[in-house]
Order: sequence, then C-alpha cells, then structure tokens
Amino acid sequence: MHLPFGANPIFSFSEQSKIVLISQAPGILAHQKSIPYQDKSGERLRSWLGVSDEVFYNLDNFAILPMGFCYPGKGKSGDLPPRKECAPLWHNLVWQQLNHVQLTILIGQYAQQYYLKEPSSSNLTARVRAYENYLPQFFPLVHPSPLNQGWMKKNEWFEEEVLPVLRERIQVILKQ
Repeated sequence: MHLPFGANPIFSFSEQSKIVLISQAPGILAHQKSIPYQDKSGERLRSWLGVSDEVFYNLDNFAILPMGFCYPGKGKSGDLPPRKECAPLWHNLVWQQLNHVQLTILIGQYAQQYYLKEPSSSNLTARVRAYENYLPQFFPLVHPSPLNQGWMKKNEWFEEEVLPVLRERIQVILKQ
C-alpha cells in the first residue's frame, strides 16, 4: 500500500453519533493535524450544515467516516482518489458501533457510488439535485472543496434549494 506520507487514519465517531459524514479521504492538512476538515473545505461544509465548530466536532452529533482513511497523495487536479480497500475493509466495523444514526451525508462521487450502488456513469449533479429521492437515509452533496467553485457557479440552485433543506434537517436531528 503506497501512501506518500505514511498511514495516519483520520476518522471520528461515537456510538451516539446522529449524523454520519462520508467523504473522500483526508486532505494534507488533516493528515498533518490529525483533525478532519480543518481547512477551507471544512469551513464551507460547516457553513452548508449551519453548525459551529463546537457542534461539528461533537462526536455525538457528527461521525466522520471517509472512504479512504489516510491522505492518498496529490493528483493532477486535486488529491488522488481514496484507496479502494479502505471502505470495504473498515466501514462495516464502524457501522456496527453506530446505533443512533438518523442521516448519512454522502459527500462527493466516491461516497455516493459506494453507498447508493449506482453505476459509475451516474451523474453527481443529478444525484445532488434529486437529493429527495435518497431521503430519509441519505443526503448526497457535492464536495465542499474550493476546487468546486466552478460547479457552484453553474449550479446556483444548490445554495438556493438544497442547502436550506439540509440545514433544516440537521437542526431537527440535533435538537432531538
């Protein structure tokens, strides 16, 4: 297994976690700090969710379960894809510990393809736009990376139509 900076699995959860965030793999800053989402993507994600850092990092609120547990390295246009062996090897073991999950947020194409069992040719934008089709269990999102700024500009409906529903669901779950 090749990891350019070695293995440093980054994930977090408690048996009480209510919402599971499944995304690609930790970025270089997460690898260096051993804390997920301590970067621009994390700032944007917390804004999308409508939560503070304190609420976000409370393990009873949010579990963070990446498709690849370690930083995979840099590619031509962003980080490399998550290592394919991680999710099949570790996700079921984590899920066995999660007893109170009310929503799983699938961030990006890798998480969506794995959990929604759709063909790899299925379109991320179409899945995000049709988020209601996956509720109440799943909520598909585009990755909050600054590299997706072009996608955000082309898909203004996302901020206007999808994010308010996401924030409302998050608030309802967190109040329970």
